[in-house]
Amino acid sequence: MENLSNSDENYDLGYQLSPSSLDQSIPETPGYSTFSGGSFVYGRTYSGISAFSDPVDGHSCFSEASPFHWATTTRSAAQNQAVLSRIGTKQLENNADEKQLDYLESLELELETMKERFAKLLLGEDMSGSGKGVCTAVTISNAITNLYATVFGQNLRLEPLNPEKKALWKREMNCLLSVCDYIVEFTTKSQSLRNGTAIDVMESRQRSDIYVNLPALRKLDAMLIEILDSFEDREFWYAEEGNLSSNSSRTGSFRRVVKRNDEKWWVPVPCVPQSGLSEKARKHLRHKRDCANQIHKAAMAINSGVLAEMEIPDSYIESLPKSGRDSIGDLIYRFMHATEKFSPEYLLDCLNIASEHEALELADGVEASMYTWRRKACIKHSKSSWGMVKELMSDDERSDKNHVMAERAESLLLALKQRYPELSQTTLDTCKIQHNRDVGQATLESYSRVVECLAFNIVAWIEDVFFVDTTNT
Repeated sequence: MENLSNSDENYDLGYQLSPSSLDQSIPETPGYSTFSGGSFVYGRTYSGISAFSDPVDGHSCFSEASPFHWATTTRSAAQNQAVLSRIGTKQLENNADEKQLDYLESLELELETMKERFAKLLLGEDMSGSGKGVCTAVTISNAITNLYATVFGQNLRLEPLNPEKKALWKREMNCLLSVCDYIVEFTTKSQSLRNGTAIDVMESRQRSDIYVNLPALRKLDAMLIEILDSFEDREFWYAEEGNLSSNSSRTGSFRRVVKRNDEKWWVPVPCVPQSGLSEKARKHLRHKRDCANQIHKAAMAINSGVLAEMEIPDSYIESLPKSGRDSIGDLIYRFMHATEKFSPEYLLDCLNIASEHEALELADGVEASMYTWRRKACIKHSKSSWGMVKELMSDDERSDKNHVMAERAESLLLALKQRYPELSQTTLDTCKIQHNRDVGQATLESYSRVVECLAFNIVAWIEDVFFVDTTNT
């Protein structure tokens, strides 16, 4: 009877249970229960019409259950538990398979993207494959610049970066910067043999300029991302020009949208509460502004140093005028030549530069005149390097006109870049980047340039918030 009852029950379930399945306990997945909301929801009362119990005789009514019926009911409950456990485990496996499939699809998509970028690097952005593409250094420089525009081009607010864009930035930059791991230089290292003899052996290490500057740029990059993440909870919000912010349901009345007298009409305008920002928020903004300002100065110093180390293209030298006076004009030349104690700051104050275009035009002229006078000084001393000329010059030779004017032009150019830190690249800088063949220098220059740009933008966005807060108080 007992065997017959079990076979009937298994027949009703639609499959055969092994003899050991009733006693085998299925380990429960951590955080997952067989009867939890994530599993198959099954509720049933063990009544006489249940398929897990013996059939009820139609002529009997509520007869007393026999001990045999009790045992059958107990075994049926165990079978029910085993069935539901198997169903729940199967669903877990299906969910895991779906997650694994999604992960493999995203991984395959990422791999295809990396293949495409790797192919463009090898082809030098010349998709025809005819070998007319740019060199590897320029390709990497363009790739970093384009990546920055993709990730941060539409990010014009003080808010955390989109997680997808943040992951894209880290993943792509790690790939582009990985080439620097294989740019090495050989140095001598002293090594002792077993017999005590000391010998010098050659070992490779990362090139010194990359070893110093690349970790610093990575740190500055991470600090800027942290600054943006710190503005997740903020007291101010943004509105498009002439429109209120979409976050109009916040408590407190809106303040008037302040129109700034600048040409960047596409930048969202910050708004503050009616009572203004709290002192805590202002302190936080000041702290982040100071941090971003220091990051900007550090990135600008690295960028200037890398550009200074790049070779000056012959095409730029050939385009220089014969006289430095022709590059800067008579007014500036007389001021630089006539005064005994030259003050570049005073000269900039007298010029009254009104726009960025005027400042950039002045920077190009001053830089061209500086290299014109340097070239004349080098020809006079039969040396090709300006550094060698300065080392070999005596005190009397340092009073040479070409040397003095070159030094003054250099100080004027430095003061101009410090006064206008947002100044675009000069003609010489652009020419150096286009003709540069050093992959390490190209990577450092482009990376420092985009870090410098992001730091400057963060400072400007914070200044916009302070402008709105102080204007309406």
